[in-house]
Amino acid sequence: MITIKNGFALAFALVLAGCSSEAAVQPTPEPIALTEEAAGHYCQMVILEHQGPKAQMYLAGMPQPLWFSQVRDGLAYIKSPEQSAEILVMYVNDMGEAKSWSEPGEMNWIRADEAYFVVGSDATGGMGAPELAPFSNKDKATEFANLRGGTVQLLSEISAEAVLAPVDTQEGSDQ
Repeated sequence: MITIKNGFALAFALVLAGCSSEAAVQPTPEPIALTEEAAGHYCQMVILEHQGPKAQMYLAGMPQPLWFSQVRDGLAYIKSPEQSAEILVMYVNDMGEAKSWSEPGEMNWIRADEAYFVVGSDATGGMGAPELAPFSNKDKATEFANLRGGTVQLLSEISAEAVLAPVDTQEGSDQ
């Protein structure tokens, strides 16, 4: 027999289950084109003015993405111990499809969790810090690593230290 107390608990559990089902069905936001209006989350500078791959990240409850002047900055956001927002998806420029390091592209986005990253190369990003170069194709990532140094890693393999450790920046270096 269901008592009022047990009935309330059952009804409450069903409501919560319904809410979580609705949240689980939420579609993953698609990447948007990089435009002059895109400002870096940390620096608030126009990110098109900086070289190297960029990142855009969607958080739950936010209709527009956060932009990052460097892929490293986006990964630092993810791996920061203080980060508490629900990350829906992060996209990074596919450098295998980029015109050049200085022109990473406006619509060649790939999901960060599906990318191959070259970590520890000699490449620097838009803010002058060492950069992680993302690729959708593992062979292209390996080719980049053979030319520029570093290792090919998946997002899950990149340590927090690789993106959170302090670095000396060299703003304006031509990579």
